Amino acid sequence: MSIALKKAPTWALLSLLTNILLILTIFVLLLRNEFRSASLQTSEGNTTKLEQKQPVPPELGPRHQWTYQQWVAQLEREAQAAAQNKPKRLTVLAGDSLSLWFPAKLLPAGRAWLNQGISGETSNGLLRRLTLLDRTQPETVFVMIGINDLIRGVTDEAILDNQRLIIQDLRWVHPNVEIIIQSILPHSGAQATWEGRDRLLAIPNSRIRELNRQLALLAEEEGVKFLDLYQLFTDPQGNLRIELSSDGLHLNEQGYLVWRSALQLFTQLELDRQPPAEY
Repeated sequence: MSIALKKAPTWALLSLLTNILLILTIFVLLLRNEFRSASLQTSEGNTTKLEQKQPVPPELGPRHQWTYQQWVAQLEREAQAAAQNKPKRLTVLAGDSLSLWFPAKLLPAGRAWLNQGISGETSNGLLRRLTLLDRTQPETVFVMIGINDLIRGVTDEAILDNQRLIIQDLRWVHPNVEIIIQSILPHSGAQATWEGRDRLLAIPNSRIRELNRQLALLAEEEGVKFLDLYQLFTDPQGNLRIELSSDGLHLNEQGYLVWRSALQLFTQLELDRQPPAEY
């Protein structure tokens, strides 16, 4: 072990170990999926190329057409139900459509999950509706927010300020909660088919990568945890791996499997070894 590693604080070594294990886990997962795809192509016999089907986000039924205020009202009802029932190990997903479309069946077991994602949500919007969680008693809150800010032209400084306020608000109302800031995911660049593709192309993934670096520093300053998902989803060019996405911005089921694996490993290494919060 080098002198630098010996002098590094324990939390830094644990964070490094977590990231290494995350990368290895996701690498194995992706290799397994690629092997399955290759096996499927072989089984087709004389077929030279399989038709590529573009996976789509999970169906939300009529709710897919809800307005922002309708979504806020629904999430308020769900938060109120959680406040009344007080499920054990309540864990909140707070964010935008990436969190919203996380299939419930893929969320790690052993926790009661409350999904508080809204399509198109911004960091300022999430900050303003944190009051919905005031009567709940979450053990853990995972936050992923920021891509819609970038699409709308919000500055990096404003995003970071809002993220800081989100952390401080959650900690003020829920002093024992474990807060995990998740990195902003990249987009697929020129391979993206999302309807707002031109707006995505105006946001270099290098900017998202730098913003994530600032988010990691912010998390350290505020004494909360940071889950770096960015590197798990990127291809050699630094773009969102197209096989993990439905349109170059949102995730398909395989993408959510990667995210799920990261959540599982992160909770095992960083959360489950700690005693649960007490209220």
